[in-house]
Amino acid sequence: MFLQQFVTGISVGGIYALLATGYSLIYSLLDFSNWAHGEFAMVGAYVAIVFSTMLNVPFVPAALAGIIGGAAISFLCERFAYRRIRKNGSPNMFLMIAAMGLSTVFQQAANLIFSGQYRSYPFKLPISTVHVANAYIGVLDLLSLVITAVILIGLVYMINKTQFGLNVRAIACNAPAAKVLGVKVDKSIASVFLLAGGLAGVAGILYGMKYNVFPTMGNVGLKAFISSVIGGLGSVPGAIVGALLLGVLETLVSGYISSSLRDFFSFALLIVLLLVKPSGLFGVEVQDKA
Repeated sequence: MFLQQFVTGISVGGIYALLATGYSLIYSLLDFSNWAHGEFAMVGAYVAIVFSTMLNVPFVPAALAGIIGGAAISFLCERFAYRRIRKNGSPNMFLMIAAMGLSTVFQQAANLIFSGQYRSYPFKLPISTVHVANAYIGVLDLLSLVITAVILIGLVYMINKTQFGLNVRAIACNAPAAKVLGVKVDKSIASVFLLAGGLAGVAGILYGMKYNVFPTMGNVGLKAFISSVIGGLGSVPGAIVGALLLGVLETLVSGYISSSLRDFFSFALLIVLLLVKPSGLFGVEVQDKA
């Protein structure tokens, strides 16, 4: 029983991690929490729904279209909303307000277009289980776990071992100095939004496969935000660890106590951590850059 709950928790935590890493990357560059990020996952999930159910496209190409959709909407928000606010010299609070507005707009648009109905993907993956050490683990959970593990390992490698990652880390450290050294700051920020949106698209599709696709599913982004705070805002490894911890905690609480108390324990963990270690488990300082 414990093994089954643990694997399910890691699987759910992996979905949170795909979103949480996007939160952390954007926060590390712009010092604001992108509240519309969960809606990028929702948009990606609905794009995949449109391609797979309405246009009868096979599920894998439809999923790729969903990932591209999440990346595209994230890029467009940065290009036509957040960048203009930054260029106007407005405080970061304006970015957060704009993100909240975009979140509401995307949710209401999905409600109008899709009538708020719960929808599911027509993929042919058998809803079965694998028997491991007296535990029955869902094939869908294992598939989600493998996909998220591969993507997150690739992301960590990209951030730490590539020129793109070096540019991102330089901007996060000191954007004006990075610009003087030849780093194209605006291009790098746009690339991060593109990457974060693609990760959100994957998360939205996996979440839709596990549950359903619906207009307010972007609210899962709140759990991803909690994960990034637990791990340490601005830290990609911290976001991954925080997401996995939160996923396991929620699953164990649901399995052994009550599913109605899942959110209570999640927010209680967040409050305790903020009181004991406000910078998060990985110790990233939460303060405005000079």
